[in-house]
This record gives sequence, C-alpha cells and structure tokens, in this order.
Amino acid sequence: MSRLATQLSATLNVVLALAFVALVINVKTQQSVVAPAMSRLATQLSATLNVVLALAFVALVINVKTQQSVVGSSIVRTPTHKIIPVTPSMRVNSRAASQSRNIIAPQSTARLDFLEASPYYDQSGIPVNTHKNKAPLTAKVVSVERIVGPKATGETCNIVIDHEGKMPYWEGQSAGVIPPGIDPKRNKPYGVRLYSIASTRYGDKFDGKTMTLCVRRATYWDPELGREDPAKKGVCSNYLCDAKPGQELALTGPSGKVMLMPEKTPEAPIIMLATGTGIAPYRGFLRRLFVENTEAGEKFKGLAWLFLGVANSDALLYDDDWKAIQEKYPEKFRYDVALSREQKNAKGGKMYIQDKVEEYGKEVFELMNLGAHIYFCGLKGMMPGVLGAMEGVAKSQGLSWEDTLSKWKKAGQWHVEVY
Repeated sequence: MSRLATQLSATLNVVLALAFVALVINVKTQQSVVAPAMSRLATQLSATLNVVLALAFVALVINVKTQQSVVGSSIVRTPTHKIIPVTPSMRVNSRAASQSRNIIAPQSTARLDFLEASPYYDQSGIPVNTHKNKAPLTAKVVSVERIVGPKATGETCNIVIDHEGKMPYWEGQSAGVIPPGIDPKRNKPYGVRLYSIASTRYGDKFDGKTMTLCVRRATYWDPELGREDPAKKGVCSNYLCDAKPGQELALTGPSGKVMLMPEKTPEAPIIMLATGTGIAPYRGFLRRLFVENTEAGEKFKGLAWLFLGVANSDALLYDDDWKAIQEKYPEKFRYDVALSREQKNAKGGKMYIQDKVEEYGKEVFELMNLGAHIYFCGLKGMMPGVLGAMEGVAKSQGLSWEDTLSKWKKAGQWHVEVY
C-alpha cells in the first residue's frame, strides 16, 4: 500500500505541474491582446484548469481501484511452520478428541467384585472359548484411538469393544477377531487373529461389558515403489484400526491360561517384559493392581516391575499411565524403558530390552529366587537376546543356566506369549 500511495502522489504532481505550465504559456502568449480580451482569456484558462483537475481526479480513483485487486499479491508471506507430507503411519483419528480412553484418573472408587471367583484367586472356573470360530460373538466397536506420536515407527491404536457382558475373560487372556472377506490365497473366509486383551475383566468403564485391544497397524513399505503396498498390509490390524464406533465385529474366545496373574501368592513379585503391543496383558495386570478397587489390588504385597522396549519416545504405549502409577506407588511399581533409536547400551550400541535385563540382571535373579513370576509378551525375536542376557547373568553368579531355567519353569514362574 505504501508503494501505491507514492505512485499516485507522483502522478498527481506531474498533472498539476503540466497544468501550471500550460497556464503560464497561455498567459505570455495572450499578453499582446488588448485589455477587453483579457477577461475572456481568464475565463477560458479557468475552465481548462478545471477540466485538467477533474481528469486527474478520475485517473486517481481508477488507479486506486485497480491496485486494490493486486495489492495482496505484492505482499511476501514468511512461512510460520514447515509443511511435511502426511503418511499413513501419521494418521490421527479425529474421534480421539471426543472419545478418550479411561486412563489412571479417575480411579475406580466403587468396590469391584461382581466378576470375582470365590476366593478371588481361584482359577478353576476361568472362562475359556465361550465363543468359538463357527459361532462367534457379534460385538460393537466403542472407540478407536491412536496412542502414539507422529515420530513413532508405526501406528498403534487403543480399541474399546462392547461385548455386552457376553464374553467374560480374565487378565492375561486373548480374544480372537475374524475379519470379513475372503482370503485370496486360500479362497476361503479369513481365519481368526488373536490379540492379547489390554483391559481387566471389568473393562475400561468398570461395568464388565467392554474389552480393550492394543493393535499396531501392519503395513509393508515397498522400497522399489517408494510407498506402502496395500496388497501386503495386515488384513485384520487395518480392519480394526480403521473401524468406526458402532461397527460390528466377530469375536471368539477368550483363550489362554499361560499369562494369568499369580494372585494366589500376592506377595510374589511380578516382572513384565514387553516389546511394542506386547504391553497389552500388562495393562490389564496393572489396572487390576493399582487402578481398580479390587481385593486383588488390596492384597497385593509384591513388586510389579515393567520393562518396555520400543523404538523411540513417541512409540511408548500408555506411558502416562505407568508414570502416574509409579508416582503414586513408588514402593510397589518400577518402570524401565529401552528406546533402541534414542538410548545406548553399556557397549555403545542400541538399547534393546535384553540390555535392560542384563543391566538389572542381578536384581531380576534375586527376585526370581524369592518366588517372582516373569512374563514375556511381544515379538518372538526378543527371546534369543533376553535368554542370552539371562544366561550371562547366571554364569556371572556361578549358576547353571539350564538348571536355573528348568527350576523356574517347574515352579510355574516362567510365562511366555510371543508371536
């Protein structure tokens, strides 16, 4: 606008100067004319000057109108943020803002006992395969929420499902999901996919009618194409992560007894190792012990120790929940993470969960000798490294690793569910 005003002012000055020169020339020329003609000359010059001024004013108005339409294009806008392309792994569910999961606060205050055995640790009546593959339960999706940051190595979702109380389960069990459609490889309907349940038997709403799954969207990046290949994506994980509230799901189960909690011995420490979505069963464990008002939580006298291995800070799952428990129960809960792309181990390499086990190996062995139960859940690729680390600790203490592991297994202290 400043440049436009300057241009218009200069134009007007030129027009006025030309008008003044014309007036002087006319006066000089007409000085030889007799006096009676002077009056007529003055009248003509005045009219001429008025016309010139009127034309200058019209030109000024026209220029202003014309410049207003282009003034915006003359402004240079400095970017205030960097624009980056959105990839499928960065998608955030728009429903998350209005449908957040029930995390540590508020803690359940009402006593929860309507789904307990008698006594509460009696596992003889645990539900198993209530709903089979040929007669699955029709349940409905309550919410789907992305729970990792934009720099996470993939998309992981917290999915709450309403089973209307028709599929009771215990902490540590799994549920089966049957995705719709035909498997092109077999030309038959898709089979069941198993997922560890990430909630207690009471569900995140404490009413015993929901279950929660923690699901990572399985995708395949094709280096030749330079993009994700949809033909190779995980059928069921994408089906679940794309689900919408009210959508029906076919559920089977519950299944499994390997990962059940050792509630008959409430003084026993519980050591939990997870990679990625292997955190699921431990979310059920820890909510039962520290969030819900249950007899199991009230009588727990041991130590719960969680090791979680992921790529980076953005990939940590339920991190705020664990920190809140740690702050409230510092004597009963420990939380350690292994961030392979952000931390270094003692040898200067990437920090994996086996490195954390080796770091605290002496304490882990002491707890196991006190009757602790140790759980492994996640990718099976973590097991060789973890076993190797524990073997190294055993040898450093002059113990036979084979004999030690055999003793733990016979005592029921060793729990593995990897995939």
